[in-house]
Amino acid sequence: MGIEEQHRWLEGENALERSWTFTSFEGAWEFVNTVAELAQEEGHHPNIHWDFQRVTLRLTTHDLGNTITKKDYRLAALIDAITDPS
Repeated sequence: MGIEEQHRWLEGENALERSWTFTSFEGAWEFVNTVAELAQEEGHHPNIHWDFQRVTLRLTTHDLGNTITKKDYRLAALIDAITDPS
């Protein structure tokens, strides 16, 4: 994927948020597609902001009043597994 820079999940405003900067548009595209597949499998969909090589994900549980739940922490952990393979 070619990750150039990434930040840890930040918790605030009833959401988890994290950003990544990729070395190419294609790397960001691949990441967004992988996250979309994970979200479909989990039945829990993040807000995705994609600006060329930078992707920001925001996780919140919309159907429970836009608050952080176990669903958000689980999806964050799954996303971490693809970006932090260690």
